[in-house]
Amino acid sequence: MKFDVELDATSLRDVPAIARAAESLGFDAIWTSEKQHEAILPLPLVAEHTQRLHFGTAIAVAFARSPMVLANAAWDLAAASGGRFILGLGTQVKAHIERRFGMTWAPPMPRLRELVLALRAIWDCWQNGTPLNFRGEYYKLTLMMPFFNPGPISAPRVPVFIAGVNAKMCRLAGELADGFLVHPFHTAQYLRQVVLPAIETGASKAGRARADIQVSGSIFVIKNDAERELMRSQVAFYASTPSYRAVMDCHGWGETSERLSFLAARGKWNELPGQVSDEMLDAFALISKPGELPGKLMAKYAGLLERVRLYASFVPGKNEELWRALIAAAHAQ
Repeated sequence: MKFDVELDATSLRDVPAIARAAESLGFDAIWTSEKQHEAILPLPLVAEHTQRLHFGTAIAVAFARSPMVLANAAWDLAAASGGRFILGLGTQVKAHIERRFGMTWAPPMPRLRELVLALRAIWDCWQNGTPLNFRGEYYKLTLMMPFFNPGPISAPRVPVFIAGVNAKMCRLAGELADGFLVHPFHTAQYLRQVVLPAIETGASKAGRARADIQVSGSIFVIKNDAERELMRSQVAFYASTPSYRAVMDCHGWGETSERLSFLAARGKWNELPGQVSDEMLDAFALISKPGELPGKLMAKYAGLLERVRLYASFVPGKNEELWRALIAAAHAQ
């Protein structure tokens, strides 16, 4: 099992030190996200200041960018790092695409399928000289002149991971992607009953093996009472999102999901945490003392995930003994 880490830098100036520390400790990869900061921008610094560490986006918002813009960025990062870059894409929800990014919305699963195929058509053009002639419902790419062609690179197979929650996106990952990024709002039961079977269905449809798709998960962890209440709020926030209802339904908690959505729609954010019971919190988060965390993490996720990372900030020089123990436990699987 690979053990990764999240890049939680508030300034680009901090990225080189964080990346070097992550590589020194033995992490397998470092991932950015698209929250307060742009997801791709820090990664040239990771490529420059590390030699072994893989790195990727978990996630970059797919529908906020054109296929060509994504293809160029990924190609340059793959070339600069000798193939260590992983392009992780997520769809986001309609309100964010339209109202936060100012872009147009379309059915996410077929549009993401088309985007991944478009990326591979662009890369095939650059690497092998194949004429660019991609014609889909959402994207049409038919123009590539030598002036705009960066040409072949030594590591042209850029891994594409996609993120999702519901079964349709899991099936798409099995059919088309190199990996699937499991949302932190998940449970082991949901992985077993929904995510992995759907990935296998998609893989079978495409004549692929389950082993062709790496499943990567970000894990909620609670190590003390203060973290317990913070995580209760986090779980309540995610559970209030209608598109994540399937995870709650898997446990028979659909009524709670409806109440949370009702409260969130009326801006009653302070009332959300009280709807999340201890039973729910235990399902969504790994509750453990630090010294017992490596063993409990492996007991819960061995056989379910190929890559894991904690939904927690990594600060160089802090908790290094725990990080090393987690890395060692994962690599022993």
